[in-house]
Amino acid sequence: MWNHSLSPVFASLGPIEIRYYGLFYAFAFVLAYFMIPRLSSNRGFTMTKEETADFLVYLISGTVAGARLFYVIFYNLLYYLSSPLEIFAVWHGGLSFHGGLLGAVIGTFLFCRKRKKNFFIFADVCMFPLALGLFLGRIGNFINGELVGRVTDVSWCVNFPDYEGCRHPSQLYESFKNILIFGILWPLRKKQFKDGTLFGLFIILYSIFRFAVEFFRMPDEQIGFIFGLTMGQWLNIAMLGAGLAFLYRIYHKKAESSMA
Repeated sequence: MWNHSLSPVFASLGPIEIRYYGLFYAFAFVLAYFMIPRLSSNRGFTMTKEETADFLVYLISGTVAGARLFYVIFYNLLYYLSSPLEIFAVWHGGLSFHGGLLGAVIGTFLFCRKRKKNFFIFADVCMFPLALGLFLGRIGNFINGELVGRVTDVSWCVNFPDYEGCRHPSQLYESFKNILIFGILWPLRKKQFKDGTLFGLFIILYSIFRFAVEFFRMPDEQIGFIFGLTMGQWLNIAMLGAGLAFLYRIYHKKAESSMA
């Protein structure tokens, strides 16, 4: 058992607080800025610093918009219908990973169309900084003492402030899940696969591992369980189906082309 007493604030500059959570994600985007050009060159196309910076604008915009929209629709729709201006108050919290991923995919697609890049190759490249960014982000959730796990009596359980009972540190489980995905995909980066394969594998691995971790995470209070599963688990089932369909389409299309 461990009592959570971590401060989410890294430093304070007068009324301005610099939080670990924001620092981790800022570092993740800096990491992406340096990783993407190098990984892109390994896949046979060039990304200049200007193009990478432009892409990050698309990525951040799509991620935040998608994450907020999904949270509003799937996690707390009635509240936001009664308080519509709160939809824009992102600083109050309320973001969905699944929506953020969809928004990031749309942002990436729009960038690739504008810059005439191969979306499937670029999606493969982006999976690596994405996995690392999610790894860091979940550590930030743990430091914040949010998105806590279910009550348990395991020896490594954590007493989080404002929560009753000792709980699973599910944020750290999720963080480990993301670095595990990175570790699985990283050795495959130079293998010969159909373009888009690594992206599809990321979607499948994430949905399976996240589905499992949800059994240790406390469901959202305003939703609870839906037919015995959390909202996150239902979204992961949909995500798994999308990943499988994506890979099937890639290789089915290849087979059709070969027979033509």
